[in-house]
Amino acid sequence: MLKLTCSLRLGEGEERLIALAEKKLRAPVKYFRILKKSLDARDKGDIRWVYSVECSSRPEQPEIPVYTQIRGTMPKVYIAGAGPAGLFCALRLLAHGIRPILLERGKEVGERARDAARFSRERILDPESNVQFGEGGAGAFSDGKLNTQTNHPLNREVLLTFAKFGAPEEILYLSKPHIGSDRLPEVVRRMREYILSMGGEVRFGAKLTGFETKDGALSAVRVNGVREEADILVLAVGHSARDTFSMLLGKVEMEQKEFAAGVRIEHLQEEIGRAQYGKSAPLLPAADYKLVSHAAERAVFTFCMCPGGVVIPAASEEGGVVTNGMSEFARDGQNANSALVVQVKREDFGSDHPLAGVEFQRRMERAAYLAGGGSYRAPVQLVGDFLAGRESARFSSVLPTYAAGTSFAPVDSYLPPALCASLRAALPDLGRRLAGFDCADAVLTGVESRTSSPLRILRDGELQSSVRGIYPCGEGCGYAGGIMSAAADGLRVAHAIASRYF
Repeated sequence: MLKLTCSLRLGEGEERLIALAEKKLRAPVKYFRILKKSLDARDKGDIRWVYSVECSSRPEQPEIPVYTQIRGTMPKVYIAGAGPAGLFCALRLLAHGIRPILLERGKEVGERARDAARFSRERILDPESNVQFGEGGAGAFSDGKLNTQTNHPLNREVLLTFAKFGAPEEILYLSKPHIGSDRLPEVVRRMREYILSMGGEVRFGAKLTGFETKDGALSAVRVNGVREEADILVLAVGHSARDTFSMLLGKVEMEQKEFAAGVRIEHLQEEIGRAQYGKSAPLLPAADYKLVSHAAERAVFTFCMCPGGVVIPAASEEGGVVTNGMSEFARDGQNANSALVVQVKREDFGSDHPLAGVEFQRRMERAAYLAGGGSYRAPVQLVGDFLAGRESARFSSVLPTYAAGTSFAPVDSYLPPALCASLRAALPDLGRRLAGFDCADAVLTGVESRTSSPLRILRDGELQSSVRGIYPCGEGCGYAGGIMSAAADGLRVAHAIASRYF
């Protein structure tokens, strides 16, 4: 097996990679696979695609994973939450021979998409079916980005699993893979159908409302108030399950966790492309960016960048405005947007209560609701006006994409002073890092408050909580930060559960 690194100029076809491989092998290629594809744009006059490939003059058989099967009586395993953590936990449990019961408080992904669209159109919120709650989790409506900061072996399994259920094959080698919010629902639906076909159970409108213990271990769960005996409970509830966190308070050990909060910033996608790629921008996919500033005492950074995307209403509680970003697979929208967020510290919470971070989020969301004039309109302000300390009166080149409507209101009316001061210091600094980022016409939409969970449910070396048989899992419990890491944590927890029965 030969591994090569090579580059192609813009316009060169990937078939040239085969020719380069055959030249190195001095034989016809019988096996060829792209391991990684990334863009080198350091020299805007000579932008190239860089490939890492493996090839051979002999056919190669793909490795088929073998999972140890459990022995003895099958445990009754409940998984609360059908986001990435819950779905991947269920899939791995099935591979080990355990048929889980997947509980989802929201609706199946198709109905959920219609409810989210209705909220954007009519501003009628369903607290149980929205951008935060429902099959697929919050990630189903945020571009389906599969970026990760880790290089864990499970990452490859996550990507292969997504591809198996219909995600584009390119996610297996792109340096910044994404599925797109238009394609991810179908992938999620196929996962559910597979879980059902293998003997698993999926229940919608099924909220975890409590649990019971015996001798310090789980003995039963309550689903919509009804008691059911259980051996294992996986908490994959997501970062917005505030009522579930309240139910768990005092029953399992949890602690505060710092997070970040701020706004969504929108630019013209064309301008971002020009800043990143120069004259080559029309020949390349929609440009993205990832920025961080330490101009203020608190770190300010971009998060969940959506090229060619839109800002969406993401509230899950009545009387609060929450924003998120979304892109379809083509990423062909007029605007680029990202979360522009500031580090939130524990001392900001004003209390050492485990749920103080939740209340901090809630205060910002309710303030944004009032600033927007009610009815889930989002408060907006132009960057130039925000930096000058004046209210905005009209849009310029950039128009907001938030579909539920907007109202002009200062960022200072809903974000705490420390966060506003950090944003004001960071914007010019980020503008020096990416030309035009601090342009006066860019639009700030609030509030971006659900970047990650504001708490962590503690778990031990066996991944169990302070109650034996309960496994905190994924982003909501403080062990992940996006689709990839949440899915990988679901696999990790499933292995820990199955290992008890080998």
